[in-house]
Amino acid sequence: MERFRVTGGSSLRGQVRVSGAKNSALKLMAAALLAEGRTVLHDVPAITDVEYMAELLRQLGADVHREGSTVVIDVPEKINHEAPYHLVRRLRASICVLGPLVARCGAADVALPGGDAIGSRGLDMHMSGLEKLGSGVEIEHGFVVARAPQGLRGTTIWLDFPSVGATENILMAAVLAKGTTVIDNVAREPEIVDICRMLGDMGAKIDGAGTSTLRVEGVDRMVPTEHTTIPDRIVTGTWGVAAVMTRGDITITNGRPEHLEIVLDKLGAAGAVVESTDDGLRVAMSGRPRAIDVVTLPYPGFPTDLQPMIVALDAVADGTAMITENVYEARFMFVNELVRLGAEVRIDGHHAVVRGRPVLSGAPVVTTDIRAGAGLVLAGLVAEGETLVSAVHHIDRGYPDFVGQLQGLGADVVREPDPDHFDD
Repeated sequence: MERFRVTGGSSLRGQVRVSGAKNSALKLMAAALLAEGRTVLHDVPAITDVEYMAELLRQLGADVHREGSTVVIDVPEKINHEAPYHLVRRLRASICVLGPLVARCGAADVALPGGDAIGSRGLDMHMSGLEKLGSGVEIEHGFVVARAPQGLRGTTIWLDFPSVGATENILMAAVLAKGTTVIDNVAREPEIVDICRMLGDMGAKIDGAGTSTLRVEGVDRMVPTEHTTIPDRIVTGTWGVAAVMTRGDITITNGRPEHLEIVLDKLGAAGAVVESTDDGLRVAMSGRPRAIDVVTLPYPGFPTDLQPMIVALDAVADGTAMITENVYEARFMFVNELVRLGAEVRIDGHHAVVRGRPVLSGAPVVTTDIRAGAGLVLAGLVAEGETLVSAVHHIDRGYPDFVGQLQGLGADVVREPDPDHFDD
């Protein structure tokens, strides 16, 4: 186990590049299973979740290797349909192989996934969607077991909630179903648009990407392709918040402001200068930020993945703010650790009231998920003394070379062995 030793007081300044989106790259890798042959994905982030997904694809019969920021996936004519627990438990996104496996093999046995401890994320909509497409779906001995020996058939599906994962699984199954599938109330995230674009290049016929309704005309077969992952909007937003919290000036290259309109509007309301550039954006802050209220919602609303960073920002802002979490009920779990740094936060159901303080105080903290970890590191940057952030393997799952990029912006942070913390 390792930890980050963060010494507060640095103002982050300089330039940082955002790589491809974690929440897109993992699903693009799964989509490669739909076509026999070689699929090439560019700008894939160097994070542990990508390595976990690569291991899973190898288990399913694909050959996966990395060349710099490019991942090459060779998919054979016949692939395995069982995704075992020892791989799936490390990565919730691995459930996204369910749709491609049912579509390609007519069968899938996927262990119930693990992932971040941020609340229940049931698979009911995934399973219901596949059932409507003609697959039998059961949970047996800890596995989602799907069988469609006669193939899948197009239908109309309504999602109770615009779930990203359910949208992706149903979409990837529908592209090889016979006939037309209409999926209503789908997720509209940029990552959904990205996978639709790649599936289109593979031969799928999809209309409505970026809207609340997808119409899919099934095809007989898909072909491999070459695709560049969209930039990571959550990492982009993290650097924007970091600039505001540390009263810094960060130019973020390869970022897309159009994917973060409400986030950047909130940073502007906090007092930041936010400017678009030729290849991204710049966020600069000269004084103490003003407190900002946030309500998390599915895209294009404020992303839940940036909520921990906003709570950390409000902890040192001028004034009192209310954060409302509408997506994951346990996303506030990390607040107990933030309080250890001196933050004044009161939780009431899915609301958090944050009263800002001029400065936090360093202390040992433990992170339980990717985004909470990033939020605690940012809090450590504005705390007096040292903050020891343990369980940083969570952060490694979503932030490529986080320490190196922080150091490049002037942060006093190092990675070191953690003799006091044990985790699996």
